[in-house]
Amino acid sequence: MNFSSIKKDISSSISVFLVALPLCLGIALASGVPLASGIISGIVGGIIVGIISKSQISVSGPAAGLAAVVLTSITHLGSYEIFIAAVVFAGVLQIVLGVFKGGFIANFIPSNIIKGLLSAIGIILILKQIPHTVGIDKDLISDFSFKQIDGKNTLTELMDIFNYFSPGVVLLSVFSIILIVLWEKTSLKKLKILSSSLVVVIFGVLANMIYLNFFPEIAIKKEHLIKLPDIENISTFITAPSFTEILNFDFWFIVFTIAIIASIETLLNLEAIENVDPHKRQASPNNELIAQGAGNIFSGLLGGLPITSVIVRSSVNLNSGAQTKLSTILHGFWLIVGVFFLKEFINLIPIASLSVILLATGYKLTKISIFRDVYKKGLNQFIPFITTVLAIVFTDLLIGIVIGSAVSIFYLLKSNFKNPFLLEKEILHLGETMKMELPNQVTFLNKATIKDTLWSVPKGSKVIIDASNCDFIDNDVHEVLEDFKNTVSVENDIKLNLIGFKKKYYLEDRIQFVNVLDKETQQKLSPIEILTILKRGNERFLNGNVSQKYLKHQVNATSFGQNPFAIILSCIDSRTTAEHIFDLGLGDIFSIRIAGNITNEDILGSMEFGVVKVGVKLIVVLGHSKCGAITGACSNEKLDNLTVLLDKIKPAIDAEKTINDDRNGSNIEFVNKVAELNVSLTIEKIRKESKIICELEKQGQIKIVGGFYNVETGVVEFYEK
Repeated sequence: MNFSSIKKDISSSISVFLVALPLCLGIALASGVPLASGIISGIVGGIIVGIISKSQISVSGPAAGLAAVVLTSITHLGSYEIFIAAVVFAGVLQIVLGVFKGGFIANFIPSNIIKGLLSAIGIILILKQIPHTVGIDKDLISDFSFKQIDGKNTLTELMDIFNYFSPGVVLLSVFSIILIVLWEKTSLKKLKILSSSLVVVIFGVLANMIYLNFFPEIAIKKEHLIKLPDIENISTFITAPSFTEILNFDFWFIVFTIAIIASIETLLNLEAIENVDPHKRQASPNNELIAQGAGNIFSGLLGGLPITSVIVRSSVNLNSGAQTKLSTILHGFWLIVGVFFLKEFINLIPIASLSVILLATGYKLTKISIFRDVYKKGLNQFIPFITTVLAIVFTDLLIGIVIGSAVSIFYLLKSNFKNPFLLEKEILHLGETMKMELPNQVTFLNKATIKDTLWSVPKGSKVIIDASNCDFIDNDVHEVLEDFKNTVSVENDIKLNLIGFKKKYYLEDRIQFVNVLDKETQQKLSPIEILTILKRGNERFLNGNVSQKYLKHQVNATSFGQNPFAIILSCIDSRTTAEHIFDLGLGDIFSIRIAGNITNEDILGSMEFGVVKVGVKLIVVLGHSKCGAITGACSNEKLDNLTVLLDKIKPAIDAEKTINDDRNGSNIEFVNKVAELNVSLTIEKIRKESKIICELEKQGQIKIVGGFYNVETGVVEFYEK
């Protein structure tokens, strides 16, 4: 922690304090409890939770979403003192949840739901604060539900701005918004000790003083200013809990209700604020539950409301430039100082100033670009997102999250049914093969689609089921695979390969067919079909989706003889292994490798053997980019026997006429052009010096083609003419 970050944290903590103070008071009022209770929970959320929590940006305090629970619980239990005793035990339960890793649920909250939550909070902040910015303060600044305590709702409250507004408040709000924009868009932002939020509050106080002295007719009235409760001494500030009802069933029902709702809200808000953190810092959700639990124990013992991580406070904290959790802790101390020592100044702050701060925070949370980015990801992401936004805006946070999650689960089920695995058909030597690659987790949700796919495989097919990347297979799916293996594949003459199955599945690997050429298949393949096999093999190589080789089984299958379909003459370069770049197995090709892919009598003899004696139907001369042998020849290098080899490349150098300058090995373009010409000249030499091969090509029994491998991309380009 350096001095620069401390300055930012101090400034941010004041901004959070100024926003948290009216929220604490408003939530206490909405919950029907003493106003001091809201302040206590804000102080505890800042200091106690702030110290224990590992989150650098989350700010905790009383939650507006629990106001209805508080009201109902007090009615059931009969007194506020008994209720805060339930808060204490709820805190204990949260600690237990954290110790036993209950925070894992945070990892299963979809990102589109989190983004929906953030955008919805942003929209609510904007809609709820607009009335306050024109002087309508009948609704509490802390009321974020669609249905308000005063019987109205968010939309009807907006309609009131046409019937009543305060000119002084409107003027203050307009200039405050302009001030925030200027502060964020100009060099003023570099003043680390001051945040735009703090400047807006100071401006609001000064503006109203000017009103009072020079324009009293538009001065902001007391009902539009912050009003702190009168606190005579510490004894009137704190309420002690009563544990007289701990044997009452209703008491423990409320304990569990508070613990569960507070924990869910905390995990949601923690995930949400980390989602917008530019540094992407993460805190352990389990540790956060422990911190929240400790906070609720202290809050309950001192007479405070239930505490959660709060997205509004956290967003203001982040947007004000907070660097560490020092900002969170300090805001708790400012609450103490403000309530006990700065009451006269705090009561001068216009509610509209705080509303403008929340308005700016709301805008940052719900920018149009967020909606556009989610929409680009597809309807399966956008529909749960927009549903979450609308549901939260028109109900409340928890109900909205439940509705959005339900829609997200629907799309999850739909996607699992449509495409729970990778399914592809490979055209190999032995015909079409269907490969089903199982995902990391195969659950009962995948059962229907896997069964439909396997049961629809045509008779006599070849199927590969690959579980190499699979860590879990549900018992229901396991039974489907067993039925297909033992019954369906047998009755329909389906050759089945099972690979990658772990011992715990009690489904052993088995190989019923191997991708090895037999004599009959070799004779049926035409040169064009063989070339197509090589092209598709290169595509699989490029996509990283190579075919299963079962090399051990190929060793056994080829031990009785070989029936390769092609001869590939390539360079000795370590990057141009033909079996790899064409995705081939044992027994597929005769591979001839020599520097510069040149030819001589020995190589021609090997080719004639392959063509005449073994039945090969395709000869490929394969050059490649950045060839060392070609580079040496272009640079006229001399080295004993290597010199003789490189001299055979000289005709290609002489044939290259398009480049006049830098005709040497340092010019990569020149080297590559010579390499391409060398392929063509090698093909001409094969035809010229091997009458047998030339005659078979004329008869159409074989084909000679050139190829050029790009060592940078892995692509092979064929020259078929």
